[in-house]
Amino acid sequence: MIELAQVDGLWTVTLNNPDKANALTGAMLTELCQIAEAATDARALILTGKGKVFSAGAGLDEARAGLATSDLWERLSGAIAALPCLTVAALNGTLAGGANGMVLACDIRIAVPNAKFFYPVMKLGFLPQPSDPGRMAALIGPSRTKMILMAGQKITAKNAYDFGLVDRVVEPDALMPTALELVADSVAADPETAAGIAALCP
Repeated sequence: MIELAQVDGLWTVTLNNPDKANALTGAMLTELCQIAEAATDARALILTGKGKVFSAGAGLDEARAGLATSDLWERLSGAIAALPCLTVAALNGTLAGGANGMVLACDIRIAVPNAKFFYPVMKLGFLPQPSDPGRMAALIGPSRTKMILMAGQKITAKNAYDFGLVDRVVEPDALMPTALELVADSVAADPETAAGIAALCP
């Protein structure tokens, strides 16, 4: 349910469980962690999904069994954030719950117009993963972060763009072409140069 394509230094990771809104199991999260930790030689990484939802976060049964508070979420977002290459989240649809972490850890986020963004941890009685509020606040500020995490607001793709949570909103048929365009220079560049630039960027 996790697909990995590697072509000329570009790693494309696809969540492929559309019948269940790409909800993540412990096994899927573990596999995503292993991929992100192995991608240190990638020249760029694109994270996307199949279907109309990027990810609903933890599957309900597994969330109740403890996955919602697993350290796998933090392990995954930390591994993505530590990559020396350019990382792009190409959001094919709604982003919910703990799946926010891996997306917040990416360098660039693009989304389709019908995507919605929410992270209902307070309502469900969980804390967000430790790094998620800080990464979100760095993008959209503390008040809007609390709007999502504490007020439980669902944010539209337009709002997300206006806030700075996503960097572009594109039609579904332009999602992957746009992602490929964004990583093209990094894939073609000398890896040391790309990593050096990444290290200089906050």
